[in-house]
Amino acid sequence: MTIRIALRNLLHDRVRLAVTLTGVVFAVVLIAVQGGLFVGFTRATTCVIDNTEAEIWVASRGVRNFDVTHPLPPRKFHQILGVPGVGRAERVIVRFANWKKPAGGRESVEVVGFDPGSGLARPWNVPPGTMAALRLPDTVAVDALYLDKLGIAGVGQAVEIGDRRARVVALTSGIRSFTTSPYVFASYENALRYTGMEDGQCTYVLVRPVPGVSAEALRGAIAREVRDVDVFTREEFAGKTRHYWMFTTGAGMALLIAASLGLVVGGVVVAQTLYATTMDHLAEFGTLRAMGAPGGYIHRIIVIQAVAAALVGYGCGIVVSLFLVDLAAKGGASIVLPPSLAVGLFFLTVAMCVAAGLVSIRKVTTIDPAMVFRGA
Repeated sequence: MTIRIALRNLLHDRVRLAVTLTGVVFAVVLIAVQGGLFVGFTRATTCVIDNTEAEIWVASRGVRNFDVTHPLPPRKFHQILGVPGVGRAERVIVRFANWKKPAGGRESVEVVGFDPGSGLARPWNVPPGTMAALRLPDTVAVDALYLDKLGIAGVGQAVEIGDRRARVVALTSGIRSFTTSPYVFASYENALRYTGMEDGQCTYVLVRPVPGVSAEALRGAIAREVRDVDVFTREEFAGKTRHYWMFTTGAGMALLIAASLGLVVGGVVVAQTLYATTMDHLAEFGTLRAMGAPGGYIHRIIVIQAVAAALVGYGCGIVVSLFLVDLAAKGGASIVLPPSLAVGLFFLTVAMCVAAGLVSIRKVTTIDPAMVFRGA
């Protein structure tokens, strides 16, 4: 009975119902987009780290984030190889360089040089059969998202990186850079030439332990044996990079504030619309009170109305949000809506709607039943 009354209350005024649902949908989309931008930003800052197959990262002393560090001299690589417990070590270059477009103009790119043989830092989401081409001289891989930005049409085009010839032989998919500089993957030897580094230098050494040796134990051993370097597990380095970009730069804090404001504004919109809906039905609730309905009965009606509005509004809002995520995937923005965020947003929407309904309960339960007989 309470469910029937609650639904009839909602459906009685279709215009008011549409306004209420629009408010809920707006709140869901706003929170989803702002939260998705925040998640997308944090993932983009560490996407290369997260997708490597190495448990240990070794960098020059004082490194603060993945994108900016000083070169390691060649002897450090050989010292790391001599540490007991090291199963495989690979030199990696991460360095900014200038990309010269075929039609003229330049773009900043972030070159990632790796060993195609071991592939600890190889690109991911690459079509089968194209990785082998990166072993050839003067070859690179870029992401399909940045073709227009880099001024190329696809595989096979020749460009210049750091005033040296390069040919695009592979396209990745979905490897976004959170900076304005797209990632360009190349072999270690090619990356040396594109970035102007000396033979044997690198910016990172990626390490895998031998079977039976933990990453924590090997990290400690390398830190003791090799001087003037910083040694991290993969998770530690990813966390350090995320913390740097999120809390020591304006970019991360701006997104965090925007996500928080999205939550606040969305909650206010939901509260206002549902409160107005309840107030529009004061006469009906007064009738129930005049008929002897207890306060708990009216509470249940209001809560059911709120939950119904939450379910319908969330369903419509999440569809719109997924459409925007798909649209963003084809553009420059990175909006990520993982299942955990979608589930959390569902419970948040229900909580906001129920809380908004509870705000009006005191007003409803203090109605004077005589208002019905006064024609109120």
